[in-house]
Amino acid sequence: MNTSCEDLLSDSIFNYNDELKLTTSNEEVVLDERKPNENVTFKWTTGTNKGTGAAISYVLQIDKEGNDFATPLEYEMGKNVFSYSLNWATLNSILINTFGVQAGTTQIMEARIIATVSSPNVEKQISKIAFTITTYVPVSSQLYMVGSATSVGWNVSDALSMTLSTTKPGTFIYQGPLSSGSFKLPVSRDGCWCQDFYTKSSTDANIMVHNIGGSGQDLQWQITQAGQYKVTADLLNLTITIESIVGSSFSQIWIVGDASPSGWDIDNPKAFTQSQTNPFIFTYEANFTQGDFKILAGAKGNWCGEWYRPLTNGQSLSSTDVEQNSGCGTDNKWTIGSADVGRYKITLNTQNNTISIKKVELYIIGDGGPNGWNIGSPSAMTYSNGSFVYTGALNSGEFKIAKFKGDWCDGDWINAATANQNITDGNYIITHGCDGPDNKWKLQSGDAGNYEISINLDNGTMTIVHQ
Repeated sequence: MNTSCEDLLSDSIFNYNDELKLTTSNEEVVLDERKPNENVTFKWTTGTNKGTGAAISYVLQIDKEGNDFATPLEYEMGKNVFSYSLNWATLNSILINTFGVQAGTTQIMEARIIATVSSPNVEKQISKIAFTITTYVPVSSQLYMVGSATSVGWNVSDALSMTLSTTKPGTFIYQGPLSSGSFKLPVSRDGCWCQDFYTKSSTDANIMVHNIGGSGQDLQWQITQAGQYKVTADLLNLTITIESIVGSSFSQIWIVGDASPSGWDIDNPKAFTQSQTNPFIFTYEANFTQGDFKILAGAKGNWCGEWYRPLTNGQSLSSTDVEQNSGCGTDNKWTIGSADVGRYKITLNTQNNTISIKKVELYIIGDGGPNGWNIGSPSAMTYSNGSFVYTGALNSGEFKIAKFKGDWCDGDWINAATANQNITDGNYIITHGCDGPDNKWKLQSGDAGNYEISINLDNGTMTIVHQ
């Protein structure tokens, strides 16, 4: 019975007797924004517990040389951890934003590992090293297009926004119409022409020059023939590609018909949404009733104008066939029958003249729901009068709602507005694929029971009522 706390923390199996020593994988490193996932790794030996068997915990600290670790960046490593890595993107951000190092300069840094033994009879141990890091100047997180070849002309305050690639860091894309003229690429919509621009190299039209503060030669890229173009600007490698795209030049598309929310109002129909990355892709999602519809492509108000219509009247909704035509001669339409009433997402590709008309279903996914984490073949909620409804048991656990089935990143999600959201709170957000945030509703142990969940996607409301 004569047992102390110190004895409880001791285990002769863990008798460490090594000098504590910290090392780094890179004593001198020049960070490169093109390699964000390269690492600087810190490793350390165990140190000693002087044969007490007591546990050793570690703290890693990083600071600028000369600060004497007065206000270091600190990482609690815990026990039995002997290495830690920081990628180059994180290190660059830390040096610039935490330690105030000027971007593009070299700074001597210091790191130390502190080993604390749980036995009061063993002193704290410290090992310190110095290393050198050269930071980079991060490229802009925004990029725009301005010039006589664009729809905004030389109005930099209204410059066209380019889309940041989700797969290639530092790469921006514009896809859309360009007319005969020239353009260059500002980093903001600041009205001052003294801002940073990316302009054409004097020796190679595929190479960009970063003109800081508007300095340097003001060389622009030339568009000689109006049309649809894809412009890809890689700020990290200072390259640009300009590709001409053959296809339809429609910039607005509308739904028309008594099956749709537009009815037969050709003057004020509901609009499709044009993709920001591919101007030939248009999407429309809404609740459809029994009736007919077709797709208006030209000017509103003209029944004999430009249309996208099925190849045959009443063509199957599963068919991908569509033709673009004008006039009032052949007026084929898609038909929503009584059994087809529901919510649909229509995707029209005006470049290759294909269409996808898919019925939208909602599925509860999670251990708090009726299907568990079964994304492959979950049970659909019931569609009724513009709303999706589930009535039944919910379990202790979490759930979110998918607008698809198959694989985790295949479509859109209805997520709770906040993490671990209360089951009575119907606020939600829409997320895409695996982009997140992956918030879920959470039922505590006392929340399980029968519920009615009702979601109206048109007005953005969701109610969850205990039965």
